[in-house]
Amino acid sequence: MTREAMMKAVEGAMPLKRWKHTLGVMETAVTLAQRFGGDPHKADLAALLHDYAKYWPTDRMEAVIREQGLPHELLEFDKELWHAPVGAYAVQRDFGIEDEEVLDAIRYHTSGRADMTLLDRIVCLADYMEPGRDFPGVDRIRELAEENLNLALVAGFDSTIGLLVSKNKRILPSTVEARNSLITEVRTSKEE
Repeated sequence: MTREAMMKAVEGAMPLKRWKHTLGVMETAVTLAQRFGGDPHKADLAALLHDYAKYWPTDRMEAVIREQGLPHELLEFDKELWHAPVGAYAVQRDFGIEDEEVLDAIRYHTSGRADMTLLDRIVCLADYMEPGRDFPGVDRIRELAEENLNLALVAGFDSTIGLLVSKNKRILPSTVEARNSLITEVRTSKEE
């Protein structure tokens, strides 16, 4: 499938406001990839596709989770997390995307995971800080992203975890594992 056809399909799968967000994530992901030595083409593709399933009905996402053998623990957590792993499955099926690195960046863009790849980090951070985002702390995340991808991503996870704690919501273990893994990397790099 051509890039133009994918863009049209993704745009058609979401409201205009989310499409503008997606364009912002694409732009930010390419910038971050160039800044931190990532692949700008993969960053652009994963960012384009990252929210493809975001507006699917929850019963459709639940069916995919159950039928495709995705981790059932997802069903115990906020439905806002479902679109990422479901989206990775859907873009593989609908667009023929086979690049595991791109699929993983889509799969983990909301939750993170321990030992995130560079592309995982770029897409996750771009989703946090694209120009249309406006929440307490986003400017600090953007400042950190000028110099240090890992510190910016830790700040993003801190923001998410803090919000979930304030709302008395459960935190997906992989999010905590992602933050812990990044903290270990940051400390190790300071010691070297």
